Amino acid sequence: MNMRILIIEDDHDILRLLRMNLEALGYSVTSCDNGEQGLMRALNQKFNLLVLDVMLPGLDGLEICRRLRDAGNALPILMLTARNSELDRVLGLEMGADDYLPKPFGVRELQARVKALLRRTALNAQAKDREDCVITCGRLHIDCTKRLATLDLRPLELTAREFDLLCYLASHPGRVFRRAQILDAVWGYQHSGYEHTVNSHINRLRSKLECNPSQPEYVLTVWGVGYKFNDAISA
Repeated sequence: MNMRILIIEDDHDILRLLRMNLEALGYSVTSCDNGEQGLMRALNQKFNLLVLDVMLPGLDGLEICRRLRDAGNALPILMLTARNSELDRVLGLEMGADDYLPKPFGVRELQARVKALLRRTALNAQAKDREDCVITCGRLHIDCTKRLATLDLRPLELTAREFDLLCYLASHPGRVFRRAQILDAVWGYQHSGYEHTVNSHINRLRSKLECNPSQPEYVLTVWGVGYKFNDAISA
């Protein structure tokens, strides 16, 4: 299958470098140097990967990432960040980026990260195809194929990452996962120091899922270990 990659980068020298080295791998590359135009293309066209610069004039990369995820768009995102900007990396992961590549970067690292993201996305898609399509736990109903979750027949307004998190935990009721395990399974990478990203997404998920987020019924905390989906709820 011909993989299509969208690049949003305003530095034309870096843009040419990205395009040349990704096309060398046989990928079809579309590029934009404008955040607003790039967002519209990402929302309205079919791509397999987005390479997204953080520092863009007008609509920056973090806002583009946030809007895509809020729209339920699960397009894999490789975010380009400044070498010493840990804040950009943290915010990018919080907004739903799948991986990041610090500038300046080497061609081999760029190609390796892109291939790894595309390969991981394909494997995740195959794994999801093998999962049960529908999960019912009490008043909660999750249709993994349609990517729809309802509580008392009311749709839950979840971001793409929140849905993936809920689906992953609900697919393994009663199993306790460490934050690093959840990070690796749902985000697709391991990076010590970013496990708090899991905490913030769990909190946001609970705010939409639980009647009382401080006393959750579905997504439970196992103190000193991590999180689990409540297996005591009857189907």
